[in-house]
Amino acid sequence: MAESNRRGEDAADDRLDDEAIDDAIDDDAIDDDAIEEDAKEPVSRGGTATRSRTKADSADSRSKAKSETDRVGIFGRMGRFVREVVGELRKVIWPTRKELLTYTAVVVTFVAVMLAIVAGLDFAFAKGVLWVFG
Repeated sequence: MAESNRRGEDAADDRLDDEAIDDAIDDDAIDDDAIEEDAKEPVSRGGTATRSRTKADSADSRSKAKSETDRVGIFGRMGRFVREVVGELRKVIWPTRKELLTYTAVVVTFVAVMLAIVAGLDFAFAKGVLWVFG
């Protein structure tokens, strides 16, 4: 079930195919003009995908978003917020029951160990203070 909820696997496969095609191109077959044109294009290596926008695109999107929020009332904005929250929760890959029990056991064990360490240090410092000042 969790496998079907994963997003972006097809996009990753497409990027790998494009990289394989690019690697297969012979370096001697590329002429100097193509290299100069490629040098003008920004190259992104890994990380978050970004898309460059023209100044006109970004100005239009800002003015459109501002005018839409001016016309929408408080209930419309709350409704949009709830729809966006539900949409984001649908993207979450929820753990299976077995994973949930495993993670819960790990957290409870870690908290118990830390509790024992803090309790031991507290007891030792209390005895030390009573011995010094006592």
